[in-house]
Amino acid sequence: MTKIKERLIEKGTPSDHGAEREYERLMSKRRDEILARVEEGYKEWKRTKTYKVPQWIYGPPKGTLFKVACEDVPRFGDTSYLEFDSARTALVSIDFQIDFCGEKGYVDVMGYPLSNTANPLTYARKALKDARNAGISVVHCREGHMPDLSDCPYNKILRSKIIGKDAVGLGEQPKGGLGRLLLRGSESWGIVKEVEPIEGEILVDKAGKGVGYCSDFFLVLQQLGISHLILCGITTDVCVHTIMREANDIGYWCLLLKDSVGATDVANHDAAIASVKMQGGVFGWVSDTERLHEGLKQAGLLS
Repeated sequence: MTKIKERLIEKGTPSDHGAEREYERLMSKRRDEILARVEEGYKEWKRTKTYKVPQWIYGPPKGTLFKVACEDVPRFGDTSYLEFDSARTALVSIDFQIDFCGEKGYVDVMGYPLSNTANPLTYARKALKDARNAGISVVHCREGHMPDLSDCPYNKILRSKIIGKDAVGLGEQPKGGLGRLLLRGSESWGIVKEVEPIEGEILVDKAGKGVGYCSDFFLVLQQLGISHLILCGITTDVCVHTIMREANDIGYWCLLLKDSVGATDVANHDAAIASVKMQGGVFGWVSDTERLHEGLKQAGLLS
């Protein structure tokens, strides 16, 4: 057997264009190409007040294009439109569980009024119906932890026990409750009947408020070919906001339906909605179920 002699590199070799910093010129070319696309999008927006689906990124539409009127973009008091491709859009229904909007669930045991988190169900149900009728993908999220709490931080459990009625916290069952709070497999962990998944819809379990670190949510979206999200769920300022921020950071176009979300505190809900609108829509766009319905109807996606 011939022994292959290993050649060691003893010193670095100067690049042919290292002195000219050629790589920086190449990066500048890429930057100029991106900014040219932005300029095109800006001119289109000036003409139509619509944030168009960028086909140079995603390719030709796979479904039907529709647009939804959004409030306070780019400035408070303005109205613009966000365009969607129905085949690349997902309605995301977040944490409509007994634990967050039902009696003897987590939110109830923590002492917050259920009306704040249960009332959005009326509108979320309408949005869900419209999405299904329009052939838009639906993804449900559900927060909960392993039965042995091995995926739940100690400080989260401790905090819940300190504030919970009768010192009942996460992982424990309140008197008269449906099950142990926020544990996977518990009846109180389940999604409420009003907006529960139907056949063909996807259900993603997450072990926290967000989805990026503790679920396969973004892998699911990638497999579905999704670029645009329509968000409803609870709570506005916690799980919904966290997921919207995570998605926004990696390039998803996010629309929040303000009447289909709710928080344990009304002031927190209002502040969360307002923060989305800052800087021309720093986390996305804000609309409601009526305007979503109208946009789908105008595109011929609803009868």
